[in-house]
Amino acid sequence: MTMKHRHQDNRRRTLKALAALFATPALPAAAAAGKPLVDVWKSPTCGCCKDWIRHLEAHGFMVRAHDDGNTDARARLGMPLRYGSCHTASVGGYAVEGHVPAREVWRLLRERPQAVGLAVPAMPIGSPGMDGPEYGGRRDPYEVLLVQSDGRSTVYQAYP
Repeated sequence: MTMKHRHQDNRRRTLKALAALFATPALPAAAAAGKPLVDVWKSPTCGCCKDWIRHLEAHGFMVRAHDDGNTDARARLGMPLRYGSCHTASVGGYAVEGHVPAREVWRLLRERPQAVGLAVPAMPIGSPGMDGPEYGGRRDPYEVLLVQSDGRSTVYQAYP
């Protein structure tokens, strides 16, 4: 191989490596370290959504918030409106609607059921993100629902 060909070969390898580097989306360090990345769509002013995000982060998730509302995300992820809440998330190919406890999100990722995802409709007091001091320790019973692609749901976990 001539000097000219070696130079072209080295240049070609360098350009390929740079192209691969820039084509790969950057992952947050925590996601690269094995923490699941949760994308959350919410209103920029919702305090309980911010509290739910902190709950997820405290339980081992990396969270990326999108402050442009959740209506479009809910529809795009296939979560029926009747299960709606103030934020919609996506993790591991599943939709997560509302104040779902991190424990159930981990269970979902471990069990990998055939489903759209999980939902806690409305905003029950005492659920993660709705459990701050402003609620005075009040806890309403609620259910985490496993939502199917046909819109039906079953109780995944009840919180009395």
